[in-house]
Amino acid sequence: MTPGPAILESRALTVRYGDTLAVDAVELAIMPGSRTAIMGPSGSGKSTLVHALAGVVRPDSGEVWFEDERLDLLSEGERSRRRLARMGMVFQFGDLVPELTLVENVMLPLQVLGEKSRHARARALEMLDTLGVADLADRRTGAVSGGQIQRAAVARALVHRPAVVLADEPTGALDSLTAERVLDTLVAVAGATGAALVVVTHDHVVASHLDNLVVVRDGRVAEGAVA
Repeated sequence: MTPGPAILESRALTVRYGDTLAVDAVELAIMPGSRTAIMGPSGSGKSTLVHALAGVVRPDSGEVWFEDERLDLLSEGERSRRRLARMGMVFQFGDLVPELTLVENVMLPLQVLGEKSRHARARALEMLDTLGVADLADRRTGAVSGGQIQRAAVARALVHRPAVVLADEPTGALDSLTAERVLDTLVAVAGATGAALVVVTHDHVVASHLDNLVVVRDGRVAEGAVA
């Protein structure tokens, strides 16, 4: 991995769901500007790991450090604010608000952070243009393709210039050609903004676009599987 202090780090991170140990004492460091794939079979705990790193899930034990702050010690509201301000998230199906247009969806993080609507719209249109879907800005999700929705989701994740982007199977619902285009754009735009990128995937082709590989099995990072 890139040398230097981690921007996002887990220490003995453990998450349980009832009797199931979903994440088992994981030690992981994400460096500023790095590109990391987290791979593993279905049910391996890789998605839970990323949600714990993002502060969506509070761990049962262990620590999560983000920008020199213990994220796991914060309240749910404080974790949400930190995530909104300094992280970007992309999910498998985009998770856009269907009642809003693409540009309105991309504006949301900026507006919640207090940006004026005019400036938020200008920045959102700029990001949609970078992702190649500015011509669809005023359409709702029902009037665009899955690949276009996912490009807008990437724009929303990057519009506020986050320090880290966490993407959970961002191309899993797309055909192979569209998936490659979306992933290439995600990697390029994250790189241009200086954001660290973490992508959960089961696809070796997706992982090959990234610089570092972490393999998760049965909730643990496999021995020798951090490269």
